[in-house]
Amino acid sequence: MSQVWLITGAARGLGRAIVEAALQAGDRVLATARDTSQLTTLLADHSEQLATFALDVTDELQAQQAVAEALRRFGRLDVLVNNAGYGQIQPFEHVSSDDFRAQIETNLFGVVNLTRAAIAPMRAQGYGRIFQVSSAGGRISSPGLAAYQAAKWAVGGFSDVVGKELVGFGIQVCTLEPGGIRTDWGQQARTTLQDLPPDYQESLGAFKALIDSYVGNEKGDPARIARLLVHLSRSSEQLPARLLLGSDAWQYVQAEEQARSAEAQHWQPLTLAADFGAAEPTEA
Repeated sequence: MSQVWLITGAARGLGRAIVEAALQAGDRVLATARDTSQLTTLLADHSEQLATFALDVTDELQAQQAVAEALRRFGRLDVLVNNAGYGQIQPFEHVSSDDFRAQIETNLFGVVNLTRAAIAPMRAQGYGRIFQVSSAGGRISSPGLAAYQAAKWAVGGFSDVVGKELVGFGIQVCTLEPGGIRTDWGQQARTTLQDLPPDYQESLGAFKALIDSYVGNEKGDPARIARLLVHLSRSSEQLPARLLLGSDAWQYVQAEEQARSAEAQHWQPLTLAADFGAAEPTEA
């Protein structure tokens, strides 16, 4: 059965790849972006399956209008992909309040706005799949990505909660946590890191070198990820609350979670000492 998708950040990168994969599968798509002109050629080739909508995901009213447009054009909404987002790599001390807030507004509240708008029609039809394109950075911490990763951690927590709330309505929420994807994300993100302050060389220097060497050589294949997403959208299985994508995502997240677990074990006596009646912690 043909599905109806609404995809944010659809003009380029992973969003564009998801649009193309959904169309190839015979589905219908409302592709949204701030600038939809980049979708003109694709629209001409798929005029029956594809519609576009200019959307700023930080605008809650526009988010509601985008969902309404999908319903108007195609009669239903089966799959929402919250893909729009961006990052800037820079020491937190040097990120202005406006820039920090802008990243949170796009990467977190964009997800909140579209998810809120999609729930009612999905509940009415008794079915829906919501995919939040987060990042492996939603489970790890990388110096220089305070705003971006704060938002992605919040997206994961928000989506875990909402997924549990919606479980009885036929709506599944899955947070995708890819590693590096070979799009222009890394190139754009590191433009703010070219002149690393000397006093941050110790904490960010190695990460900057990693990013500089990694951009253009990311392991994640956007077309392959897009096809995996189409497969997931059709799966009869219960979707995972979170899904890592890519060998690098697996490697980095496993290492960080093992380190976090070891730290928790080390500090367990102090943790347990917080209870009423607990023994006082002893000196190390």
